Amino acid sequence: MAGESQPLPKPGQKKFDRRIIDGPLPQAVWMLAWPTMLQNIIGGLQGVIDHALVGHYVGLNANAAIGVSLQLFILVIVFVASVFSGMGVLVARFAGAGDVEAVNRTVYQAFLTAVFMAVGVLAPIGYFAAPWLLTMINAAPGVQEEALPFLRTMFVSSIGMLTFFMMSGALRAAGDVKTTLRMGVAMTIMNIVFNIVLITGWGPFPALGTFGAGLGTAAAGLITAFGFVWLLFSGRLVVRFTRTMSFKPDWPIIRELFRFGLPTGIQGIAMNLAGLLMLRFIGSLQYSAEAQAAYAVGYTELFSLITWTSVGLMGATAAVAGQNLGAGHPDRAAQSVAVAGRIGLAVAAVVGLSFVLFPRVLLGAFALGDGVGYEIGSQLLRYLAISGFFVTVALCYTGGLQGTGDTKGPLYISIVSQVIVPVGWCSIRSATGTLTAADIWLAIVLGHATRAMLSVLRFRQGKWRNIRVAVPKSATP
Repeated sequence: MAGESQPLPKPGQKKFDRRIIDGPLPQAVWMLAWPTMLQNIIGGLQGVIDHALVGHYVGLNANAAIGVSLQLFILVIVFVASVFSGMGVLVARFAGAGDVEAVNRTVYQAFLTAVFMAVGVLAPIGYFAAPWLLTMINAAPGVQEEALPFLRTMFVSSIGMLTFFMMSGALRAAGDVKTTLRMGVAMTIMNIVFNIVLITGWGPFPALGTFGAGLGTAAAGLITAFGFVWLLFSGRLVVRFTRTMSFKPDWPIIRELFRFGLPTGIQGIAMNLAGLLMLRFIGSLQYSAEAQAAYAVGYTELFSLITWTSVGLMGATAAVAGQNLGAGHPDRAAQSVAVAGRIGLAVAAVVGLSFVLFPRVLLGAFALGDGVGYEIGSQLLRYLAISGFFVTVALCYTGGLQGTGDTKGPLYISIVSQVIVPVGWCSIRSATGTLTAADIWLAIVLGHATRAMLSVLRFRQGKWRNIRVAVPKSATP
């Protein structure tokens, strides 16, 4: 593809940034990584504020409710979002080859597919299945009462969040991360303002507590989605939609979206099912509500300072590796993963040190500064300080694999490392009647360590170098 004559961008449409395939590699990785990392940190701040507000204004059950609800929401939407992984593979390949029309066509078909699945499938099924899902994870009755309206709101409004995730992935794969950063910051600011007003009650608005957090998140996501769609039709982005594009499915593209995306979707389902099983183990502990709150705050929110930056590096690595493979530079693709890994390890070291030195300050921000909740939470943070090194390496190498089209490898690795290892360990301890919170935290570390080791080994096998993308360029948009 790299040597062929490719369609030129339409008038007004941005050009692909060729520094990704031609410039210094550390600069190319960092150019895509830092905006995504910053966006994820800012987005993570939104969740931190939600937890802090409901923790202080509603109580312990509200913290646990948001944590378990988000775990369930991610489990259900991950299949819909899997199409975005396939889209990222195609967009990066076509962008690396300079094929503008194929990029536009791919993103448009991914958008139509996501809208249909979110509105026609996810919203109705999620709404009616929410009570059963909360019962399945053994959430305490008080937690279920707080979680149900939040979870239902997230399902019904999921199209906003999914559109944001889709466009973020599309633009990142095409080399434009600054637009995503600006839109992400705008969404986070709106979300924080809406949640402060709706959770606590401000002016004429009633204090809606946990339900208010769901409404604020939904409103911010939908407004941002409309903004993205407007930009796509305005022709100001590196990806462009036009009014001449048909609603008719382009099956060659859709098949490729699911060919690369479905393994990632199954991987996400497996990982989140494992997370739900871990929540069941936590729910069986003596101090289950305190442990669930500590898990929601420590693992879901504070650990996101590592995972969200690592996810940003994963996305950057996927884009750089995919574009360079599309441009015929497989060695640069391989080197980009090592560059991203070094950045991730530095971040994990700084954040992990703060977990060890300042647990009371960090947990106190969520009303977990003393008592049993603090004891369990500070113990978890010590384990996560170690786990952070493994998870950042695992995610960087996962980005390299997925970005180049090897989405099956990470699926198998995740089943072993995120399901069999941690769930197996907790099951053994539970069967012997000796399961403690420390056993569950150790299971998390063991799972991340296994994932890091297997991801590095899989990438170094080099099978990704020979993966081909098969979308006819003559397909009608």
